Amino acid sequence: MSDDEALAALARTPRLLVALDFDGTLSPLVDEPMAARMLPAARDAVAALVAAPDTTVALVSGRSLPDLRVIAEHDDDSPILLVGSHGAEHWVPGAGELPRTDDAAALALRDRLRAEAEDLVADVPGAWIEPKTFGFAVPTRTVAPSDRAGVEASVDALVAARAPQWRRRTGHHIVEYAFRTEGKDAGVAWLRERTGATGVLFAGDDVTDEDALRALRPGDLGVRVGAGETAAKIRVDDISELAALLVRLAHERVAARE
Repeated sequence: MSDDEALAALARTPRLLVALDFDGTLSPLVDEPMAARMLPAARDAVAALVAAPDTTVALVSGRSLPDLRVIAEHDDDSPILLVGSHGAEHWVPGAGELPRTDDAAALALRDRLRAEAEDLVADVPGAWIEPKTFGFAVPTRTVAPSDRAGVEASVDALVAARAPQWRRRTGHHIVEYAFRTEGKDAGVAWLRERTGATGVLFAGDDVTDEDALRALRPGDLGVRVGAGETAAKIRVDDISELAALLVRLAHERVAARE
């Protein structure tokens, strides 16, 4: 089946879920993480899908849920579902953030290790520690290339010694550590069940998105934004090309219902 045929078939599914990564997929990657925002074309594409019949749109991100809501400009009246922390946090229209039970000892260890990691990188220009709900991250986009390996190695050694059970993830100039191990495959599975989706489109641009792309079922459609090894059926060059594909899907879905 060609890419065009796969998109057309997905447009005809009874209940469509469109699940999208945020950073690098809808928003350009930026040095200041909280400055990320959707490109206008991406925002228009999301709006078109939200308006399409029998269609649910969700954002699936490694960001902590509160941060995701800020950068996505997501208010309490939004119809868009959110999955944060790679699949461990959930926000549902009409219900808000769903409750969870956090391990107090794990949170205390998170705080201790985060403080120690901050001390480790304090003297490296441009290095800092990004707090996460279930751990922390080490962004290195603002670190000199010659210093990046040393920064990552020092924090790697800390976590390996003190919390070897934590999950380590890498992305575009970032390493993340967390005591929760869910991946975006779990996030998409939760969304599929929650919405009763009969077909799913998932789009992402990074290594962590491959968890979800590999877990897609026959009849679903995976989209990779940019370069890199991928399990996705379709590859687009950039956010603008993804936005055009999403608008096309929305239009075909509307036409299929007429």
